[in-house]
Amino acid sequence: MADSGAGRHRPHLAYRAATLGAALAALCGCASREPSPPALELAGATMGTSYRVTLPGAPRDDRAIGAAVRQALDRVDALMSTYRADSEVSRLNRHESSEPLSVSAETHAVLAAAQEVSSATGGAFDITVGPLVDAWGFGPEETSAPPSAETVRGLIERTGWQKLVLDAQGPAVRKTVPQLRIDLSAIAKGYAVDLVAEALERLGYRHYFVEVGGEIRAAGRRADGNLWRIGVERPDSAGRSVHRILRLSDTAVATSGNYRNFREADGQRFGHVLDPRTGRPTANRVASATVLDSSAMRADALATALLVLGEREGMALAEREDLAVLLLVEGADESLSEFKSPKFRAKMEDDSP
Repeated sequence: MADSGAGRHRPHLAYRAATLGAALAALCGCASREPSPPALELAGATMGTSYRVTLPGAPRDDRAIGAAVRQALDRVDALMSTYRADSEVSRLNRHESSEPLSVSAETHAVLAAAQEVSSATGGAFDITVGPLVDAWGFGPEETSAPPSAETVRGLIERTGWQKLVLDAQGPAVRKTVPQLRIDLSAIAKGYAVDLVAEALERLGYRHYFVEVGGEIRAAGRRADGNLWRIGVERPDSAGRSVHRILRLSDTAVATSGNYRNFREADGQRFGHVLDPRTGRPTANRVASATVLDSSAMRADALATALLVLGEREGMALAEREDLAVLLLVEGADESLSEFKSPKFRAKMEDDSP
């Protein structure tokens, strides 16, 4: 996702690899040349990216559907945008105090989910890492040179997911380091997908496809009765093509990539995905990570974490947590290898790209 999460977030989503906005696309009608049965299609701009909703068999003049979708998206934007001064996240970032600050139930839920992924991944996912992203030149303003080791060490002391303490009773949030600031770009987009899906289910719909900036949740079947077909993009900085097709139902999917956004300094090339544990760009060769989960929010965060962990740690996490994961790893000779968890294999359409 080139610019996503809630609101007009920093283009690089904290240390989040730009999720491949079109990396995950619904391949409607690919299985047949016959015209597809009618389905309601909603699309537009939101949170610095785009959204699309497909509802097979829904009446095209049902304004309640569009209103429910827009309300869910606008709610996430109002709470979690780092570009809106009036958002709840912006208010939290301005709160340079160790005193608790009350937050909405929605923001607290997203923060709690982020903390769970941070804990499960040993800190490979961290919503507080923004200052390090800025220092490496992947924030709103580019820098002419990489930060010094001393600068990185100083910034690590001001970041860290464990420095954010949540109180479910409030709900409230407390910073143990007053200058701590958060960026939910690597998880809020997935949360928006889940929120839209829940809104559609409250209206009685059980078949739908929801996509916000590349994060997807699909339920039921397409209008033609077949499973939803999702294309996973092949890592290629020069163009776009489908690497693999998934057939999905009642599943969320997120892909993060680390091959389009990089910098060069002092003769070295480094990608924009930072390891929060070291404060430096990742050194592994994982080009993209795809995660299937019941929650788009969780899949969103885990896909980012897997880029940081690399293939060995990443697949160990997938086995330990029983995750459906696909990692595409570049070889030194520019070859591409797949690492698939057992749970992911069950979701594949076939065993060839």
